[in-house]
Amino acid sequence: MPRVKTRIATWLACLLFTSGALAQAWPTKPVHFIVPFAPAGPVDIIVRLLSPKVSEILGQQLVIENKPGAGGNVGAVQVAKSAPDGYTTLITSSAFAVNVSLFANAGYEADRDFAPVIVIASQPNLIAVNANLQVKTLAELLNLARNSKLAYASPGVGTTPHLTAENLFRVTAKLDITPIHFKGAGPAVTATVGGEPPLGAFAISGPLPHIKSGKLRALAVSSARRVPALPDVPTFAEAGFPGMEDYTWVGVFLPAGTPPAIVQRLNEAINRSMQDAAIKERLESFAFDLVGGSPQQTAEYVRTEVRKWGKVVRETGAKAD
Repeated sequence: MPRVKTRIATWLACLLFTSGALAQAWPTKPVHFIVPFAPAGPVDIIVRLLSPKVSEILGQQLVIENKPGAGGNVGAVQVAKSAPDGYTTLITSSAFAVNVSLFANAGYEADRDFAPVIVIASQPNLIAVNANLQVKTLAELLNLARNSKLAYASPGVGTTPHLTAENLFRVTAKLDITPIHFKGAGPAVTATVGGEPPLGAFAISGPLPHIKSGKLRALAVSSARRVPALPDVPTFAEAGFPGMEDYTWVGVFLPAGTPPAIVQRLNEAINRSMQDAAIKERLESFAFDLVGGSPQQTAEYVRTEVRKWGKVVRETGAKAD
């Protein structure tokens, strides 16, 4: 028995040594970050803010690739099928947790196909209208929708802004306002600024500059409290719709089977970059709330989000295009 125990101890020591050596060796070449949405949305904004610091910490270039399509599924599936060596990384939104319920076959399973790394930040969603639309409150918009055929821009089918809007318009207010889905927040915001369609549902960061400039008017936010960047915009609860508290988050995932040492090293690099004063200031200026934490905390949070959004998908009857 003592000899068996000695062998087990030796094996464990070798495993720990190998894991530590692997973490120190990785990365030895550029790391690719796949963004499954068009540029200018919350995911794209965050990865471009963080990438210089993360690259500095890891000692390797980060290559950012936008791969929009199928509400984020195209990029997610690409990463799920990649080698689990730490060189192909998914940075995505909360659509990751939605799509496994929204699509009959999203092409991946959140638990089975990915190793969660970190949730970087979150922010509430909002309803905004083109400044030329003569409504100043959410109540006025809903009254207009009762007498007019309206459509709204969404960053994509199954994104949390889309589901927030469906929950508000279709489930709560019993209104038929047609969603027009774009391949990311950037194109959706641009369309709303142009007035076609005249309103949209977004995470805050995409439309924020246009709200500040007066091209768009924010009517309500889906947070528990007002957002410091938009102090005059009421919450949904203040606008008469309590219980609607939704957030769009940005998270990082590696393919399942990636060595835990690599997952941990990437987690630590991103956590460290988030503590940079200039980066924190920039993220907060876009109305992001920093999250961070361990891979284990991330995994539990994502499981909770999968359950939450699965319920919303069922209640709204939302379907993939």
